[in-house]
Order: sequence, then C-alpha cells, then structure tokens
Amino acid sequence: MTTQRLTLNTMLRQLIATPSMSSVSPEFDTSNRAVIELLATWLEDAGFQVEVYPLPQQPGKANLLASYGRVEEHSQGLMLAGHTDTVPYDQHSWHHDPFQLTERDNRLYGLGTSDMKSFFALAIEAARRFRPQALTQPLFILATADEESSMEGALALVQRGCPHVRYAVIGEPTGLTPVNAHKGIMMEAIRLTGRSGHSSNPAMGVNALEAMHMVIADLLQWRAELQARFQDKRFSVPVPTLNLGHIHGGDNPNRICEQCELHFDLRALPGMDLDELRQQLRARLHSLFRHSAVRWQLLSLSQGTPPLHTDSASPIVQAAEHLCHHASRAVAFCTEGPYLTELGIDTIILGPGDIEQAHQPDEYLALDRIDPTVELLSRLIRNFCT
Repeated sequence: MTTQRLTLNTMLRQLIATPSMSSVSPEFDTSNRAVIELLATWLEDAGFQVEVYPLPQQPGKANLLASYGRVEEHSQGLMLAGHTDTVPYDQHSWHHDPFQLTERDNRLYGLGTSDMKSFFALAIEAARRFRPQALTQPLFILATADEESSMEGALALVQRGCPHVRYAVIGEPTGLTPVNAHKGIMMEAIRLTGRSGHSSNPAMGVNALEAMHMVIADLLQWRAELQARFQDKRFSVPVPTLNLGHIHGGDNPNRICEQCELHFDLRALPGMDLDELRQQLRARLHSLFRHSAVRWQLLSLSQGTPPLHTDSASPIVQAAEHLCHHASRAVAFCTEGPYLTELGIDTIILGPGDIEQAHQPDEYLALDRIDPTVELLSRLIRNFCT
C-alpha cells in the first residue's frame, strides 16, 4: 500500500468534478472513461489488481473490476459495486455547480453525490484500512457504465463472467438501510398499422388509432388481472404496475390514421418473469387482431431489468441487518442487482444516499452519513474477507 494517498475529500471532489452522464438521448450522453481512469489509479495505488474493459457496443465506455487479496478457484469473497454514470441535469434548476463538490448546511452537493459516485470513494477508504495479507477471502470493487440508460455495463459483466465472489453490496441510495428486494422493469412499444384513406368514408381505410383504443382497454384489463394474481406486501405499492406513458398516431384530422404507437412500462414483482410477461402480451395481441386487417408489432424499448430478491437467510442479508440495526426491505426502483444474482452472487443494495435525492436538482449527500458508511463497509469487509 502507498504511504502517500489522496484524502477521502479529494477523491470525492475529483469524482464529482468528472462528468459521466449516460442517456438514451445522444446529445446528453457522455463517456465514463475519465471516472474509470481515476478509480483505476486510486485502486492500483491501494494495492488492488485492476482490470478495465470497454463495453462491446460502446468502446468509449468501460467497466472496471479490481481485486484485493488472493483470488483462488473456490474463493467466496465480497464485492462492493456500483455504477459510475449519472443522469443528465437541468442547469437552470441547480443552485450549486453540479460538477463542484460544495459543502453547505452539513451536506455535500453535486451531481452523483447520492446516486452514486461518492460510494466508490467511501469503499476505497474502507478498503485502505486492510492489508492484503490480512484477507483470507478476496475483496472486489466493481464499477460499471450505463446503469442509468441501457444497463449495458451490467449486461457486459454477465456475458464476461465474474468468478470467485459470493456476496455483493451495491451502494445505491438506501439511507444506510439494507434492501434485499426490488421490482423489475420492462419498457415496451406496441405499433399498429392499418390503412390510410379519406375520413369521409371509414370503409376506405383501417384506423390504427381506433384499434389502439382496443389495445389500451386490453392492457388495463391485463393490469387488473396481474394485480389480482401478484401481490407482495413488502412493497409500498404491493402490486405490479403498468403505466401508459406515450402515444402517437396519425397526421391529420381528415385522414384515416394508418399507424399508431403506444409506449408503456411494467414494474414486475419478484417471482414474475419478464420473458413470460412478453409472451402473454403477444398472445393477447394475437387474439385481439387475429381476424383484423390491422398489423401489430411488439417492440422492446430495452432488454428490461428483472426483479431482485435475495433470501433473508443469506449471510450478506443477515450481516447487513445486524450491522445496520435494521430489517431488510423492498423498494420500487431498479438496480444492477439482478445481473449479479444471475452470476450466482448474493446481492443486497445498501448505500449512504437517499433515493429522494436521486435525479434531483441540488443532489446532496449528508455529511453525517460518511463516517458511518466507511465504518459499515469496513465491518462488512472484516466479516467476509478476514
């Protein structure tokens, strides 16, 4: 380990000062490579073995995986994980510079303070308390790209594989209370194509907008059926939700609408399978239009993120509950947790920020969360790696 090292405050300042926004809109999308390079330098100085690998579809962005201590074939180990990207920001709504760490009113303001770039500095600070020779199981730090947009960083990790780690903590904002379950999300588009014609005679065409009226009614019926079938009282909204978010169709009042498209999202509870839900939706659309001249397409706007559920008997859940003096809970927002569980890693969500600050102007991290987070991560490292 190096004797000359950056202070925690310096790491926090440099992380916030380095833009790393991801967005489905190209005009707002930026690379995360500068943040990855910062982390790689700090982790190498702390004695970690560091690997940086570009995303297959976006070589201008990258994931980082660093290991500390001896990694063997049957290692268990602990991973401290998170995403390096932030959402875009509305400059006119901020009272502080989003890219300058500002301390005021016992808070640290800046884009990514809560969600969730600060977590990496706190994780490194905790790791620096340990000498690698003292670890009987390895410690990993994972930093991903594009969690706020495509989840491509997490998907690349699944494709690549991540052996020799058994437990993970993702430092998303949970107010330092453990989360072991969250809903999944799928975002879909339904596109209907009819036949245009003069509006004076409906028989001259096939109105896609009228057909979409049938689709909307059927989606609302499907939502009611899903909510009657699936319920989980751990969630503040204990049923799956389906939101009709966007619709567009036609081009003129006196022309029969040829094409109409609807976008919606569905938030699935643990136990619900996204592929099975898409199959059900396809079957319903087929039934609606099997005797119709309307042609339909179901398009996935993203691959979707499955729900997360880590058994309460898992050692990582029990350790977090004990150290936080708080029972694990369920939340509605999504994380990269399901992708880690797909790799066989028991995963919890546990971080110092508050979800109420995520994606908001004047995002901040309360100063009184910093020392408890470093101490909590240190005790988790001690529990699972020494």
